[in-house]
Parts: sequence; structure tokens; C-alpha cells
Amino acid sequence: MNGSFDFGAIAAALPYLLGDGLGLTFGLTMLAGAMGFGLGILLAVLRLSPLRLLSVPAALYVNLVRSVPLVLIIFWFYFLVPYIGAWIVGSSRPIQVGAFRSALVSFTLFEAAYFCEIIRGGIQSIRRGQISAGLALGLTRRQTFLKVVLPQAIRNMTPSLLTRLIVLFQDTSLVYVVGLTDFLGAASKVGARDGRLTEFYVFVAVVYLVICFAASRLVKRLELRWKVAR
Repeated sequence: MNGSFDFGAIAAALPYLLGDGLGLTFGLTMLAGAMGFGLGILLAVLRLSPLRLLSVPAALYVNLVRSVPLVLIIFWFYFLVPYIGAWIVGSSRPIQVGAFRSALVSFTLFEAAYFCEIIRGGIQSIRRGQISAGLALGLTRRQTFLKVVLPQAIRNMTPSLLTRLIVLFQDTSLVYVVGLTDFLGAASKVGARDGRLTEFYVFVAVVYLVICFAASRLVKRLELRWKVAR
């Protein structure tokens, strides 16, 4: 490798980088985001429950997960769950979970804690008077929640949810710890093979910058548009 930059190798590797690498990154982001959002809704409902039997365990889960680095959760799931599963089913060999499944479940469990707090905050941002007005109109509590509270809460929390999705997109680069080849992993492999790691890392940084900056601007515009519409 000489001291000059040569980005020609990147053009030859683009199908692999954008297909296998970036494709896995986007796929993992969307899947973990959707599953984490679903679990986050459940956790938010439990946290808002007046029953301590439901709210306390949910709060403990959220606080615990938010206090632990994501990379540790990935490690724990990938290395410990196969042995725990084998112990549960009485197998003499570890249960095969797989790198992608481990990463997906880890990201889902981790993001659910953050989505939970965003959703909970969105619901609590609605004034109590809105609920009282819905009940005064003859709506049931369930109808009031679905038709009055939830639509307004979704509007309030959507910018934060989308921002969290951008963070998740960035965090997917941690899958290298379980051997998955995401966008960064693909660039590292090809760069190491061609002796052009610097060029490939610069390319990856530019792609992440463009995607995340564009997404952040869209979220900002959406937030400003909804503020004006209120």
C-alpha cells in the first residue's frame, strides 16, 4: 500500500458493499425497529398501569436495559442464551441461535426500552382534560384512548421515534462482535483484502453521514410542520 489515496477499489466493490453490507444494515434496522416498537408499546402500557404488579417489573426492565451497553447485551445473548436454552430443554449441546437472530433479538430488547419511554412520554403529554372531554362525550375509556389520546400522542412522539431509528441504524455496526457482515463489516473485509482500509472507512463514514444527516433533516422538517399545524 502506498501513501496516496485510491478510491478506485470502492467502485468495484459497490455491489457487495451496498447489496450485502448496506442491505443487512437496513434490514436489521427495520426489523429490530418494528419489533422493538411493538414490544415498547406493551412495556409502555405496563408502565402506565395502576397495578404495581405490572408497572414495577416493566420499570425494572426498562431501567436495567438502559443502564447496560448494547454490545454487552449482544454478547450475552449470543454466548449465554445457547447454554441457557440447552439447560432448559435438557440438551447436552448448546442450542444454535445464530448470529443474525442473536443480533435481531438483542437490538429488539434494547430498543424496546427506549421506545417504551418515548411512547410513555407521548401518552403522558396529552392533557387530562382531553380524556375527560372524551368521557363526557360518552366514549368509553378504550375508545377515548384509541380515538382521542393515541392520535395526538403519535404525533407528539413520532419525531423522537424516528430519531431513535436513526440511532439504531448507526448502532447496527456493532454486529461485528458476532461475526455478521453489515455495511461497515463488508467495507472492513474488502479494505483489508485490497490494502485500502483508509479509503473504505472514509467511504463508510461519508455514506453514514449522508444518510443520517438527510434523515435528521427530514425528521426536523416533519416536527416543524406539525408544530405549525397545531
